[in-house]
Amino acid sequence: MFFADSYQHFFRPLTGKYREQVVECLRLLYERLYTAKADYGESLAREQILEIFAEALTRAPQLDSDDSSAEPEGRFRNLREQAVWVLNSLVEFGWLEKQVDSATLSATYPFSRRGRLFTQPLVEVNSTRVRTRHRNTRNTLNALEAFASRGEVHDLIDAWEYSERIVADFTDMIAELEERKREMVREVEAQLLVQQATDEFFSFMESRFQPDLAIRLSADSVEKHRDSIGRVIARIRRKEKELKAEWEKRLRQLLPELVEEGRSLLWLMLDTIEDRMRRACEVKLPALRRALQGFTKRADIIIRQLSYLHNQSEGEFADLCQRLGDSAEKSALLQRLGDELGGFQLRLFDPKQTQLWQRSRRQPVNTRVEEEAPLGEENRREIVLQQLLDQAFNFNSGHLRDYLQKALGSGRRINSRDLPLADARDLLAMSHMLEAAAVNQSGAAAVQVEFTGAMASNDYFAQFDEYILELKESD
Repeated sequence: MFFADSYQHFFRPLTGKYREQVVECLRLLYERLYTAKADYGESLAREQILEIFAEALTRAPQLDSDDSSAEPEGRFRNLREQAVWVLNSLVEFGWLEKQVDSATLSATYPFSRRGRLFTQPLVEVNSTRVRTRHRNTRNTLNALEAFASRGEVHDLIDAWEYSERIVADFTDMIAELEERKREMVREVEAQLLVQQATDEFFSFMESRFQPDLAIRLSADSVEKHRDSIGRVIARIRRKEKELKAEWEKRLRQLLPELVEEGRSLLWLMLDTIEDRMRRACEVKLPALRRALQGFTKRADIIIRQLSYLHNQSEGEFADLCQRLGDSAEKSALLQRLGDELGGFQLRLFDPKQTQLWQRSRRQPVNTRVEEEAPLGEENRREIVLQQLLDQAFNFNSGHLRDYLQKALGSGRRINSRDLPLADARDLLAMSHMLEAAAVNQSGAAAVQVEFTGAMASNDYFAQFDEYILELKESD
């Protein structure tokens, strides 16, 4: 059990109105014991710890207590009295341990194992230093290569643990990008400062994106090392049976909690590493790219919007929109605009079918004079057939108007079931006849389409809508 013995109320110091100050005390003490500021040849005595806590209490604010049912916390006359209370609380609830030297009877207060493990995330949350988390992919590859060459099972266990951190790092980065995006929106809503939003965005791109994210997406991408890791795993699988049996026995001794009857622990770890690399490449890496793209788009939208709001001259378009909103005839103007755009056609490119091609180098031109080779009969026939096929389906609005004029004759109204079909071009014209309503060039007659609601058929179409085409004189 976790909450047992001295750990029954392990998180009690992190509640109440002094919780932020206690967290700051833990952070500062952790830095003095386990970071570059630590003096590993010296153990911190009680007075030194109280000085560290007094400095932390000065930095951190005191929060209001939200729980009215909690036990009342006392008031302190000075920082030393409060530092003593924090030290006693951390020792009582299992964050620190009190160790007494039997020779000198001096007491030291190191972190307990659980206290150190839970304080480390508190330190890393607000840490500004760059953590090379992108190295886990290379560490996995290096550990697998070491295992394949030396046969030491600890290297395989290290590779297995590193591969687990790859997916966890991607998840942390995606969560960090989403959190930064929400923080940017909240700060902009509260302050509306263009310079601050711009500075924070570029500060993130310089301090977080360039040293970590850019490397993860390019030089140390999981896609780059996936094939190398797969080749090393395949090499391990091809080892001799006696060697693999020895590895299996050694792994079962080191990891008895993972042993299951009828399942190879060696194969389980290799399959798990391959599955984690696949998930990182196919799921987490695209999700990270989408999160980064969403963050940059949101920052661009916010900066553009704030720049527009702080611009003194709004421009002619904004004035026009303002005049249209204040006009009493805006409904009539919008209705007239809609009638004029009734025959307008808008065709957009499919983004999936659009590709950006890189500019290719120009091929050198061969300027040597060569004898003209005669074109064979078979090649001529293919060229003629290709030209005829291209012309057969070449259809434009002029052909459509000519067909409609021939079908109407001297009349001005015709039903779709009465359209003539003399040849293949008439069949194509009939299938495009609805487009005649959108063809309205200057000086030409417009066409109005009226659907009857009935269905018709002929020798070429099993079923089509029945409609009436009528000529209307243009204004």
